[in-house]
Amino acid sequence: MRARDLMTSPVIAVQPWTSAKEAAELLSTHGFTALPVVDDDERLIGIVTEADLIRDRIPVDPRYTHEHHETTAAGKTVGDLMTSPVTAMSTGTDVADLCQALVDDRIRAMPIVDGSAVVGIVTRGDIVRVLAREDTEIAKDVKHRLEIYGGSGRWKINVRDGYVHITDQFDDDSDRHVAQLLALAVPGVVSADTAYAGEEQSR
Repeated sequence: MRARDLMTSPVIAVQPWTSAKEAAELLSTHGFTALPVVDDDERLIGIVTEADLIRDRIPVDPRYTHEHHETTAAGKTVGDLMTSPVTAMSTGTDVADLCQALVDDRIRAMPIVDGSAVVGIVTRGDIVRVLAREDTEIAKDVKHRLEIYGGSGRWKINVRDGYVHITDQFDDDSDRHVAQLLALAVPGVVSADTAYAGEEQSR
């Protein structure tokens, strides 16, 4: 599965001069966790997150004592708050690598680029939604891809908790390898294996 298969596109982006308030409104309205920041030529130059927007923006309540709290001037624009440079990945990035980057870098959203142009964004929530797909929906997608490749009636597909088992009516190792790769590209598939129906029946 590639980044293009689950990215949100088109993506809403902001410019460095966008106000912090407007960025907060976009995040709140759309339920986003981050917004890519682009320049005049639509090239990715940064990212602004929920954490960036809330940092130092809520004033201290003067009725209470706050230890070690330093008052800092809150940034007024996205350019004041954004993280730059920003990590981005291409549309062809393997989602496994994308997930690893989200976890290792402790970030919640990854801009997806084509060259330097932002074409989408993938969040942790997008990946969790894919993992939560119903087995029946996964099986339907796997079946559709396999029928395009090898015809109908050839494949038997069982899916449980995202684990796919494919039984092939024909004894062809090459075709089963392709079938496995096609299944692994389906959103929600955790792993996939294949077997020849004749071998399973003889057990």
